Amino acid sequence: MTAQHRSLPPELVAHARAAAAGDHQPVRPRDAATVVLLRDAPGSGVEAYLLRRVTSMAFAAGMYVFPGGSVDPRDANAEVGWFGPSAGDWSRVLSADERLARALVCAAVRETFEESGVLLAGPSGAEIADVSAEHWEDDRHALLDRSISLAELLNRRGLVLRADLLRPWAHWITPEFEPKRFDTRFFVAALPAGQAPRHVGGEADRVVWIRPQRALEQQASGEFRLLPPTAVTLAELAECNGVAEVLDAGTRRDISPVLPRAVVSGDEARLLIPGDAGYDG
Repeated sequence: MTAQHRSLPPELVAHARAAAAGDHQPVRPRDAATVVLLRDAPGSGVEAYLLRRVTSMAFAAGMYVFPGGSVDPRDANAEVGWFGPSAGDWSRVLSADERLARALVCAAVRETFEESGVLLAGPSGAEIADVSAEHWEDDRHALLDRSISLAELLNRRGLVLRADLLRPWAHWITPEFEPKRFDTRFFVAALPAGQAPRHVGGEADRVVWIRPQRALEQQASGEFRLLPPTAVTLAELAECNGVAEVLDAGTRRDISPVLPRAVVSGDEARLLIPGDAGYDG
């Protein structure tokens, strides 16, 4: 996605114009986590799991996105069962204090379960093979309505969060002119063997497994609407030959924050990201 193709929708142009004129006070972004679920594609390459947000959503309505959402205060609970790199290890990778790092990893696991039905957890160092039974669905709904926390769910079932199944990928911050903003860490994870994501409804009206390049082609044809962070991530994943290569790359990624900026011209505005001509100006 080039800068020329990152045109803002009309409802955001006015916000961008106000910010360019200095008549805008940026909203403080909410901490959030997003997980790119991956599986090996037939032949070579990967397939990513995307869901389309319902058009009634206040943020990214009608967009294809990865599972994810805002951090819940209880995600920072130090009593959550844990396996893999510690919160301290994640703190250094994510450029966050230990409490926030723990919350981001927990939010990544919780939101993935809530929005796809895939649970990145297990007994000690093992993975859960199947979480599709009705009693698991009851737990998923309990997480959604906040009647239980992730720590409570895992502790009651004798499970631990599998932090080792996640790899860091990127750090995107919603542009300052937008009325709803997020400070989001992107993670990648392989679909656990035996589990299958399912369309769980709620915030999404469609889900799909798709090759990254195909998703970008459908964006170019107008079939898909993608946010810039989603499109950039898909372009990066399209260069990988398999899930193992993605996970390996995740261990060496630069997780510096990316803050898109807007340039306004007449009645139109477009987004710039680092590397685009004019971004630093």
